[in-house]
Amino acid sequence: MELQDIFALLHPAIAIVVVFPLIGIVVNRALLTRQRRLLVADGGKTKIPPVVGSEHVAMGNWLSGSVVGVALLGMAYPIFSKMLSNDTITKEPFRFFFAIAIFLLTIASFALLFKARVKLWRGIFATFTGMGLMILGFQPEIFRRDNEWFVSHYYYGMIASLLMIFSVAIVQDIYQDRENRWRRVHIILNCLALLFFIGQGMTGARDLLEIPLHWQSQYIYQCDYTNKTCPQPK
Repeated sequence: MELQDIFALLHPAIAIVVVFPLIGIVVNRALLTRQRRLLVADGGKTKIPPVVGSEHVAMGNWLSGSVVGVALLGMAYPIFSKMLSNDTITKEPFRFFFAIAIFLLTIASFALLFKARVKLWRGIFATFTGMGLMILGFQPEIFRRDNEWFVSHYYYGMIASLLMIFSVAIVQDIYQDRENRWRRVHIILNCLALLFFIGQGMTGARDLLEIPLHWQSQYIYQCDYTNKTCPQPK
């Protein structure tokens, strides 16, 4: 493998090593937290320690940060590698530096979202983060599989990332809502996010099979994907 291929593998490698283990931890803490809450509400006794709730929040924040970070990394490689190979910095300098600015703005907004306590600012930073992801995701260098959007790794990842951003934004509301409406919203949306994470694992594995090494791409991309044939080597 060349250096370019190693950079291409950073996104799936971090997803496997960091994101998916965190998903298991967060789901485990979520189940324990809910089980303890229901038992306490019924007046029963439980051996589940109270700390599982704070652990769930802490691990959830790590998961949200990792998911958005991996999404940004997964878009940064194709955007800037193709821009550099196509000399976009000379042909379209505004779009090149605009992409850099959006990356920095998105990272800064997401970092500030974790620090914000006022509801208005949480909404603003969450909106900026989500908008930044979508603007970057719709750059022409990104392969989105628009013709098969229902099995697209890009769209699954974008939806999961937006759900993680929303989860971070409503953490304070969950604790302040005595009627548990935000808690129910949180549970429903994160169950949906879990399904998209499963889809990410399946579509990501599929895409790795379809992406050739850098030195193979010139030959592989001559193949006819409709008829499943490739030109015979000379």
